[in-house]
Amino acid sequence: MRHRSVADLMTHTAVTVRRTTAFKEIARLLKEFDITAMPVTDETGHPVGVVSEADLLRRRHAGGAATAEELMTSPAVTARPEWNVVRAARVMQRHRVKRLPVVDEEGRVVGVLSRSDLIQLFLRRDHAIQEEIIEDVLTRTLHLAPSAVTVEVDDGLVTLSGTVPQPALLPVVVRLCRSVDGVVDVDSRLTCAAAEPS
Repeated sequence: MRHRSVADLMTHTAVTVRRTTAFKEIARLLKEFDITAMPVTDETGHPVGVVSEADLLRRRHAGGAATAEELMTSPAVTARPEWNVVRAARVMQRHRVKRLPVVDEEGRVVGVLSRSDLIQLFLRRDHAIQEEIIEDVLTRTLHLAPSAVTVEVDDGLVTLSGTVPQPALLPVVVRLCRSVDGVVDVDSRLTCAAAEPS
């Protein structure tokens, strides 16, 4: 059981501009590639900031031409391809950004991860979620017999019914199911197997 990585979800072909790229060229690229922002890189491909539609609109109202360097938000908050998406989402939330340039080991831009990429997790098919819970959570991780717990998934809502051998497992099963990518919530109707009479 693992969360998807940034590399699994990111856009691999990042549209970037240089510090000297002019206002009109930035606007043209945003429209051409149907994106709302892009990394600004130095001559070696390292991100120095991010320029967005909002930056262009602010400058337009202020008047005057501008370059990416004058418009961008800096420094760029970045992610690594091997990060899991939970870590990337937390970085986005902490820094209040909608996208992260993804950089390789040398710090060069290799992709972009946006909030809309993260939304894909919640579009996973119910069958894939169910399969992961049964095979990874219940069988491999908790070593429960597949027949002990019934897993139903409807639009990301997981309903669990059946029995587990120990009371301590009840919250563990729910917590692990919630950690599966694409799960919206878990409705646990699990009970604990009755203790054997002594």
